[in-house]
Formats: sequence, structure tokens, C-alpha cells
Amino acid sequence: MKNKISKILFVSLVVAFILIVLGCAADLTNANKPGALLWGENCGRCHNVRPPSSLTDSEWDVAVLHMRTRANLTETEAEKIVVFLKAAN
Repeated sequence: MKNKISKILFVSLVVAFILIVLGCAADLTNANKPGALLWGENCGRCHNVRPPSSLTDSEWDVAVLHMRTRANLTETEAEKIVVFLKAAN
């Protein structure tokens, strides 16, 4: 349980860092944004973001595929988000 909380905290800190540091760059296009930043910006617009450990890798594949349409993500953006979620899972 302690390890899971540590992992969630770590992922949250990484996302916060990326949002703060890279989110301030005006010329950073979606094509250049890392998956963690895309995840934070897009998934948090409509609902609370889930920690990566809340779904398995295969479940994230399905969830991101579904949300790609709803969030109007490009294939590249969706792939970056999935890679981030799986790496943090």
C-alpha cells in the first residue's frame, strides 16, 4: 500500500513539474509535448485524472482509444499519453 501511494505521489509530482516547466512555453506545440503534459492538459479538462495504476496497460489502451475521439486527440498525442501511462503504471 505504501509503495502504491509513493508511486502515485511520484507520478503526480512528475506531471506537476512538467505542467509548470513546459506548460509555460508559449511555442510548445502539441506535437512537441511529452505524454505526461498531454495527459495532464487533456484528461483533466473534463474529469479528475486517474492515477496510472488505476487501470492495467491493456485497459489504458482501450480507455485512451475511446477518449481520443472524445478529446479530439491526434493519433500521435494518444500514443504519447498511452506510453506515459504504461511507463508510470
